[in-house]
Amino acid sequence: MNYRAEIDGLRALAVIPVILFHAGFELFSGGFVGVDIFFVISGYLITTILVTDIEKNRFSLANFYERRARRILPALFVVMFACIPFAWMWMLPTQLKDFAQSLAAVPLFVSNIFFWSESGYFESEAEEKPLLHTWSLAVEEQYYLLFPLLLLFGWRFGKDRVFYTIIGLGLLSLLVSEWGWRNAPDANFYLIPARAWELFAGSIAAFIVLKHGVRANNILASIGLLAILLAIFLYDESTPFPSLYALLPVLGVVLLILFAERETMVAKCLSAKPLVGLGLISYSAYLWHQPLFAFARLKSMQHPSAIIFAVLIVVTFLLAFLSWKYIEQPFRNKNKFNRRFIFRSAAVIGVAFICISIAERTVEGAGAYRFSAENWKVISTAMRTPFKSKCHFPEKESALSREACRFFEGDAKVAVFGDSHASELAYALASELKPYNTALVQHSISRCWHNYAVEAELDTICQRWHAKVLGELVSDQNITSVVLSYRNEEYLHDEIYRNSLLKMISDLIDVNKRVVLVLQAPLPGAHIDKYFAANIGNLQASVAGLSEEEWRRHYFATEVLKNTLPHNVQVVDPAEAFCREGQCYVSEGGVARYFDDNHMSVAGARIVTQQVLSLLGF
Repeated sequence: MNYRAEIDGLRALAVIPVILFHAGFELFSGGFVGVDIFFVISGYLITTILVTDIEKNRFSLANFYERRARRILPALFVVMFACIPFAWMWMLPTQLKDFAQSLAAVPLFVSNIFFWSESGYFESEAEEKPLLHTWSLAVEEQYYLLFPLLLLFGWRFGKDRVFYTIIGLGLLSLLVSEWGWRNAPDANFYLIPARAWELFAGSIAAFIVLKHGVRANNILASIGLLAILLAIFLYDESTPFPSLYALLPVLGVVLLILFAERETMVAKCLSAKPLVGLGLISYSAYLWHQPLFAFARLKSMQHPSAIIFAVLIVVTFLLAFLSWKYIEQPFRNKNKFNRRFIFRSAAVIGVAFICISIAERTVEGAGAYRFSAENWKVISTAMRTPFKSKCHFPEKESALSREACRFFEGDAKVAVFGDSHASELAYALASELKPYNTALVQHSISRCWHNYAVEAELDTICQRWHAKVLGELVSDQNITSVVLSYRNEEYLHDEIYRNSLLKMISDLIDVNKRVVLVLQAPLPGAHIDKYFAANIGNLQASVAGLSEEEWRRHYFATEVLKNTLPHNVQVVDPAEAFCREGQCYVSEGGVARYFDDNHMSVAGARIVTQQVLSLLGF
């Protein structure tokens, strides 16, 4: 395989936006497409090697997996080992248990499945996971577990048939991704069925180059480069991904592979020594940046500044160079390390990570040796509802057909209605109503603001869900009381959404429902775990968050709302219970009032439900 310097330059063009995106530089809002660029490059390079070996009758699965192990594992394992002491020192028990699980998932190349099961890639908590970025390595290795077998099996039917089979599978995967972002966005992002087409695109490019060579075409190569840059600078976290939108950077890379012959202007730019140098260390840079950023976020109470991230980026590339020179390069040398050593050491170290994972995942391993029993008791109160996955719906089409959750036995007279902030409230209130033989129905959906009857959003999942639930509550004569709860500090100041909330309330009051509006609990100002870490010496004491003045100023629109509410609507303000003497508390009396950086814990919700109960007449 002939060396193409422009491919290394393209690697630099992939890794730099990814790092800058993860550092929070808004200019690179679509920097996450760097991963997709890597997928296409990887598909191209590996397929070129595989097809060349097959055609020359020298292909060996053992040789192939040996090359992959030499390329991927040494630097990866070093980064993982480097993370362990910092995780042990700085992570709280729940964080450490999650990290421990990822330690086992990475060497098994299932970390994409693990992180998919945990949370979304763009969520704030995901930024504090040191090994989150290994999901892309897992996707690649899952692809290369099966792809060589596909080639070997299909080759007997002819090279052209293999080529068209890959095209067909690629189109099928693209259709899966287009369906997936609408119906299962997290799975769509992490799992291989929706990602394989990007690797297949590189494989298709490899077949074409092997048959026709790289053809010089400045215009098409320039279009390819422009397509990549447009995706990097114009896409953002709201862009459905992967989907047809991903065609822009993916086809951009394909055009560069096919037409950026070394004499073209684009190839010369990409072959510049600084870019090629960065491309050579791009794998190690990708490995190091996420742990550095994650631990910086973990250690800082507030979001780290741009200056801190700039320093960390410099450190990333310094570590990447050292990693490339002293780890990657030596382990690729077969004279220094033979195949037996590579496979045996990979197996031993992989098993070691799994053993460390098992040890740290236990409550004793994660907590007892580092935290006193009193502190552990406080930390354990930062708990979400145990019925989250069962009773709280994601913002998906499937939410429109799911039955609402019903808590406990008795007549269902009370309904809790809202977004994710309604979940813990529903569970806490249901627990309090149980002795009264009164059941509760929970209607809650993630990421949906109160946009009921907002004309510009008629076709959204959120509005259709609101219309459906309002219709059910209005017609259900057994439900006598409805408790509304949303996180809305960002949009309650907008008259459109204020009026939408008022419309919901009016529709319920018109059919004689008692309505209790629970305002948003004061934002803690940081994740509850950061407060635990900063006050670990005495968690039994009151732990302060924002000042009450700061919170009132931030949530100013509630005063406007209160002045427009119908007189018979009862309002519960959690700030009245969480704040005193000008200060709002995130933990008090050994009880954490939040489980993250905005949601009340079940314990916090129980404090609020006492006032709700009295208003409901219990």
